[in-house]
Amino acid sequence: MMSWHPQYRSSKFRHVFGKPASKENCYDCVPITRSVHDNHFCAVNPHFIAVVTECAGGGAFLVIPLHQTGKLDPHYPKVCGHKGNVLDIKWNPFDDFVIASCSEDATIKIWDIPKQLLSRNITLSKKELLGHGRRVGLLEWHPTAANILFSTGYDYKLMIWNLDTKEPVILNPVKTIDFHQDVILSMSFNTDGSLLATTCKDRKIRIIDPRAGTVLQEANYKSHRANKVLFLGNMKKLLSTGTSRWNNRQIALWNEDDLSVPLIEEDLDGSSGVLFPFFDSDTKMLYVVGKGDGNIRYYEISAEKPYLNYLTEYRSYLPQKGIGIMPKRGLDVSSCEIFRFYKLITTKGLIEPISMIVPRRSESYQEDIYPLTAGSQSALTAREWLSGMNKGPILVSLRPGSELVNSQPQFPERTISNSRPLESNRYLDRIERKMTFEDAKKPHKFQDEKRPRQGMDQVQEDRKPWLSNGFDLFECPPPKTENELLQMFYRQQEEIRRLRELVNQREVQIKQLELEIKNVHMNSGTY
Repeated sequence: MMSWHPQYRSSKFRHVFGKPASKENCYDCVPITRSVHDNHFCAVNPHFIAVVTECAGGGAFLVIPLHQTGKLDPHYPKVCGHKGNVLDIKWNPFDDFVIASCSEDATIKIWDIPKQLLSRNITLSKKELLGHGRRVGLLEWHPTAANILFSTGYDYKLMIWNLDTKEPVILNPVKTIDFHQDVILSMSFNTDGSLLATTCKDRKIRIIDPRAGTVLQEANYKSHRANKVLFLGNMKKLLSTGTSRWNNRQIALWNEDDLSVPLIEEDLDGSSGVLFPFFDSDTKMLYVVGKGDGNIRYYEISAEKPYLNYLTEYRSYLPQKGIGIMPKRGLDVSSCEIFRFYKLITTKGLIEPISMIVPRRSESYQEDIYPLTAGSQSALTAREWLSGMNKGPILVSLRPGSELVNSQPQFPERTISNSRPLESNRYLDRIERKMTFEDAKKPHKFQDEKRPRQGMDQVQEDRKPWLSNGFDLFECPPPKTENELLQMFYRQQEEIRRLRELVNQREVQIKQLELEIKNVHMNSGTY
């Protein structure tokens, strides 16, 4: 006998809501591209937001510092070196200052972005990849191996590039996969990057072993014409978005080991825009963003039936041309933010951040909604992955102070060593003393501290770069307007607050280590 009582699910994400940024925290007057290509046109990391822009006489994109909100200067410098329109851009997941772009001119370029604010156009790329015969439409970095880039073009080829070389121009990829019979529409890796799923214009989903270049699974299901595909973390499932035979927009869930029939299909609406899926493997939440409409639907994925559990949707009357997402290490954990979108609104020339927030009363760090997540360090070198090794991502904690968000080790000036907490504390303390107005009124205090440490070593020590939100303050141009001055002031205040939190965290860690040492001595009887 069927009960009339409704079935409720217990979920900590049931009340997640989308919070758009205020007007002053958006990016205004941005000349967003009007290309009809079905790509995101936006890439974000904790330092920069990059967006493809309208440009006469070739292709270009903008790289804007994340904290440089408000109206954009009409003459803001661009990254422009392509001879055709830029179709896709992707940040290197293991180096926040390297970005890849592909274009209608059939080339792929790798760019070094300077840590200081751009003062002129960047036209010279770090590397150029020449291998495709027609325009290149999609790029994807390998999720765990450094310097491995995948590209697809309108020549129906999928190419694997090893960027771990000194040559500025790479003519041949390490692997070319050419069994697709039409244009590849999307690519997605599983967690360790050993498998690649693709959708093609023939509407088939394929699971590929990229190193062997062989098809492991292929979906021939006629009722669902797939457009985008996504691996769902370690859940052994795939999700695809596309259209039904009646041209309704549809999402389908698949078993990774059997693509003959989808586990579930769900029709959404009758709109024509492409659906972009995004999956957060930490929270098991799926976000579905429709191109051309203002809605963002979100679901919770479970391992058992009904698998797909609808939560709610964020609604807006402003349609999105494209979308960018912030990596988990760039989120604001103090406000219980679990995901952040950057919505491109072409009609207004606006980029609007939208934060997905779990409502919590407590202001402390919420361990249950922030499990260990993929960090900014690669697990494998390019050679190791190409030789057949597989490793999952290196996980880090998002707890403030537990790990500094850094880029590659070749930029030591951007990071503060975790292995020397006492030296770090002294360095941070010196920054705070220099940047705090009250301490500046006490010159004798600094003289007493500096007296026993005179000489060239001390001069060089004092000239270490000061970093504010990832930028060298000495290399930034001085503020020219009152608004720029205020922005610089707020950045410095935020940097002081963050550094104080770091110092407090280090002091707690030192006390914990002292207690552990004391316990060890007491247990061994040598204390």
